[in-house]
Amino acid sequence: MNPTAPNHSASGQVTFLGAGPGDPGLLTLRAVEALASADVLIADPQVLDVVRVHARAQVDTPLQASTDEASIPADVPALRDTANLVMAAARAGKRVVRAVSGDPGLDGYVAEEMLACAAEGIVFEVVPGIAAAVGVPAYAGVPLRDAEGTDVRFVDARTADARCWAEVGASDATAVVSTSLDAVAAAAGELVSAGRKPDTPLTVTVAGTTTRQRTWTATLGSVAQVLKAAKVLPSPDGGQPVIAVVGERSAAAQRDRLSWFESKPLFGWRVLVPRTKEQAASLSDQLVSYGAVSHEVPTIAVEPPRTPQQMERAVKGLVTGRYEWIAFTSVNAVKAVREKFEEYGLDARAFAGIKVAAVGEQTAKALVAFGVKPDLVPSGEQSAAGLLEDWPPYDPVFDPIDRVFLPRADIATETLVAGLIELGWEVDDVTAYRTVRASPPPAETREAIKGGGFDAVLFTSSSTVRNLVGIAGKPHNVTVIACIGPATAKTAEEHGLRVDVMSPEPSVHKLAEALADFGAARRDAALEAGDPVTRPSERRPGSRRRARS
Repeated sequence: MNPTAPNHSASGQVTFLGAGPGDPGLLTLRAVEALASADVLIADPQVLDVVRVHARAQVDTPLQASTDEASIPADVPALRDTANLVMAAARAGKRVVRAVSGDPGLDGYVAEEMLACAAEGIVFEVVPGIAAAVGVPAYAGVPLRDAEGTDVRFVDARTADARCWAEVGASDATAVVSTSLDAVAAAAGELVSAGRKPDTPLTVTVAGTTTRQRTWTATLGSVAQVLKAAKVLPSPDGGQPVIAVVGERSAAAQRDRLSWFESKPLFGWRVLVPRTKEQAASLSDQLVSYGAVSHEVPTIAVEPPRTPQQMERAVKGLVTGRYEWIAFTSVNAVKAVREKFEEYGLDARAFAGIKVAAVGEQTAKALVAFGVKPDLVPSGEQSAAGLLEDWPPYDPVFDPIDRVFLPRADIATETLVAGLIELGWEVDDVTAYRTVRASPPPAETREAIKGGGFDAVLFTSSSTVRNLVGIAGKPHNVTVIACIGPATAKTAEEHGLRVDVMSPEPSVHKLAEALADFGAARRDAALEAGDPVTRPSERRPGSRRRARS
């Protein structure tokens, strides 16, 4: 950027932004900041979903550049049109973000757009991104340099000429070759012809940094046979881009120990999370950390009670000192009380002098976010029964008030109410919210559920079992069924499902951990037997051959 370049008073500015090789987590903090303030977003289609989530809802996305650059002439009008859109938006005073895959400094078309901005005095900045040639090998477990500091050469096979191949072939540098799947063997042949030994180690990675990533280890002389044996070639997807790393010092031989990404316990698994969207967020984040692709399907919708008067009286009683305790058994109960507080202009200070109990880690976190620290959380099982085990009996000497406020769902069981009464407490069991069955998911999701398109489903309550089967059908028998506890497992079995994983305790995070342990054991068993590591969905009838392609 030239800070002294003239600028038209009515002009906006342009941010040329690198979105990285595919993993949304590789966006830089500066990139996220720029996206949040953009008026216009012009992104390569392959990164549009990565960047759009960080932009404002009203951002204008007029056009995305073509993805198939290999098939487009150098003077393609569409790319000029993209540049014209960038310029037109900037002239209109807009803040424009031009997002590209990888790093903008390695994109020749973007360089032309920068020059066009400079020629008109339009202010622009460049936000670097992680280039695919660097990020993909890192995710494949292939360091580009060793302790002895070998040279690294980057080659774009589409534009490399004979001189380029000769220079790289005659050196002992690690070569990082950007090419396509069906052109890998040809690039390997160029290097061998230029002087590289046929037994030089080689790795080939497709869909790098995403959960579709796959990496094959071969040599320059054997790569064609390896890809053919793996049934990835010939393929109608042969034109997809790959990164090949070539060199004796590229640590390809150690990839079995360095492949941190593809060896995650649930790598590539599509996991169905049938919960409300608010409840699914933290669980989905945990699943992603295990390498899974989380797919959230709301099965329960939360609505206000049909008659709000009972809840209104209870909240007023909370403020006037009617209760000694309030017990929250779900995040939704916390949300319902908080909304009622806000309606009356109250905040967490209204809980002063009242003891607060909470069941479950997420419920406790919701209270802390509200500004309330629970006085009682079950020391053992996170359930109504666990709460009762720690709940003190009513003592008229120490407890000035004998009443408990229990805001709950309309379908809650009576276990907690009955237990508190046995301990000598009076209970106001108040319907704070209603749970109703959610609308059916899209037809594509329903077909995936019934047809074995998901690798696992996490059931966090009996109602999620009943509601998912009701709105979408029964999961296919190849799908791994994971349940949060015995009651949920019993309901799943009553619906004809085979329960494969049981959480050691009733916690959604422990349930995710249990599924990850199951996935890791399954992976280890396959490797020990010398079998390829596959996902459960790849074993369904008719998909075995596709799973290897």
